[in-house]
Amino acid sequence: MPKVNFQFEDGNVVSVEAIKGSNLLETARNANVAIDAPCSGNGACGKCRVKYISGELASKKTIHISDEEYEQGWRLSCVSTVEGDVTVEVPDIASAYKSRMKMADLGSKEEVEIFENAKKSIEETGISMKNNMEVVQVSMDAPTLDDTMPDNERLMRALQDVTGMERIRLPYTVLCKMPDVLRENDFQVQCIIRKSKQNVFVYDILPSNEEAVVGGLAIDIGTTSVAALLIDMKTGKILAKASAGNGQIRFGADVINRIIESTKPGGKRRLQKAVIEETINPMIREMCKNAKVKKEQIYRMCIASNTTMNHLLAGINADPLRQEPYIPAFFKTNSLFAADLGIQVHPDAHIILAPNVGSYVGGDITAGTLVTLMWDKPEFSLFIDLGTNGELVFGNNEFMMCCACSAGPAFEGGDISCGMRATDGAIEACKIDPKTMEPTYSVIGEEGQKPVGLCGSGIIDVISELFRAGIISPKGKFVREGERIRHDAYGMGSYVIAFEKDAASVKDVEITEADIDNFIRAKGAIFSAIRTMLASVDFDISMIEQVYVAGGIGSGINMENAVRIGMFPDIPIEKFTYIGNSSLSGAYTMLLSTESERKTYELAANMTYLELSTVPTYMDEFVACCFLPHTDSTLFPSFY
Repeated sequence: MPKVNFQFEDGNVVSVEAIKGSNLLETARNANVAIDAPCSGNGACGKCRVKYISGELASKKTIHISDEEYEQGWRLSCVSTVEGDVTVEVPDIASAYKSRMKMADLGSKEEVEIFENAKKSIEETGISMKNNMEVVQVSMDAPTLDDTMPDNERLMRALQDVTGMERIRLPYTVLCKMPDVLRENDFQVQCIIRKSKQNVFVYDILPSNEEAVVGGLAIDIGTTSVAALLIDMKTGKILAKASAGNGQIRFGADVINRIIESTKPGGKRRLQKAVIEETINPMIREMCKNAKVKKEQIYRMCIASNTTMNHLLAGINADPLRQEPYIPAFFKTNSLFAADLGIQVHPDAHIILAPNVGSYVGGDITAGTLVTLMWDKPEFSLFIDLGTNGELVFGNNEFMMCCACSAGPAFEGGDISCGMRATDGAIEACKIDPKTMEPTYSVIGEEGQKPVGLCGSGIIDVISELFRAGIISPKGKFVREGERIRHDAYGMGSYVIAFEKDAASVKDVEITEADIDNFIRAKGAIFSAIRTMLASVDFDISMIEQVYVAGGIGSGINMENAVRIGMFPDIPIEKFTYIGNSSLSGAYTMLLSTESERKTYELAANMTYLELSTVPTYMDEFVACCFLPHTDSTLFPSFY
């Protein structure tokens, strides 16, 4: 059998045997080699580049690889087949899906401020920030020949006296530790417990003089990236923060491709392993190391993610989600524990899942809605979460309705030739001089960081600036010429933001007409969803009094630019508020506060879900939005 060598820039090599004629991308996936493939290997995105070094590899020429690049050895792995022993180089660039894990510096006030503010705002509505986790001291008489009560009954009776509760649950993990801990500490111990109306659940038993750390973990699982907070459940203090690319992305940038992958033999396990073993567990190890906390001291988790991610995380069949009538296996469940999923925290850690509302409106949105406080205000508010799916909530303290649109991965860098996550090397803001057509930009990372690509906020800025400067037409086509404007052999135009010599990339950082077209469709999906949802309740855009924008697409969005390209409605800019990762903020407050958890379930139960695919006018609205800013100029009077 042919041998395939995947060579990395750091010198490491992964070697695997493959059947002759097998697809190179599939071979990489089977070998757990990370190659970015947002389109899941159908040849549409051009991201799965590898560099041919030697051997026998058959590879078709595509429009995503220029003649010069092809001569240099660049190939798309999805259209390449193994014909014999072959060696290819996998580029280690920041635009690859598996961006290096990022640990936040919690000495930086800005890193924790947004979560602290969310907690304070919710607390001001009258919701208590207390949870049902406790540490209790327990004292017992040592057994004698006259007192032969077994250890478990002795401990349970002592806990009944301390807690006033009749029913005590001792899991297997506590039973295993109990005999030794009791005798080593003369039957003077402390227990970490969860007290509910029904019973007391004992998570751990410890020496009475040991410092009891009660850790909690809040996680936002996005289609593209995952973010997490490690907190002290007793104080609410954030101990560590981390983010990383979602390991599932090599199976496709959108949920539909991943659902399809999950239906293949072993697919559910592959996707579950990618997000848990390759993404979440490494993040937990790093956060625990930084915070000097043992992973077994994490006794509770809250996860906010979309409906598909919930199913794939739990290893549950998600295929019904993509087929009419789009029915999930669950909207909410309280039956998941860390040991069930292989998450490396305390095995009995209970997993709270933020509740889903519809097949494409999940717990990330209900958790985000919680922190907007729109449910506590009389004014009509619009909440927009920008991600691979665009989800929207509209309402006030009397009603709320929600919907989802397939924006595609463009807001997080997918479907864009130079797109990437909002991590080091990403251009997050840009200005273009209308006369010289020269750009000035800011890059995420340390001072002097060279650009690698564009994250979501940078893409919005570049397209808006190109349009404002008259470099592109309302259709997204280049109408001016200059040093930075190029046309390939097929006539497709592009604008170079950073030439290769000024970039930390293997090529120029540029945006093409195809990229602009992809982004126009993504922004069109958002605005058409807003219009359709408002029309369904006989509202119009002028009635929106507040807009909350969320999503990890950069340090912030230039709202004026987003309005200029027709992504957001043309209302006064001061009505827009960027709230960052509201999903993680919501998960944090649900984890810390039992009342916040209950409130989120209440919000989900009272939210009306609108399935846009069933609204006849939605596609007409979408087509009208595929223009800069819109085919109806009266909707954007500020820019005409």
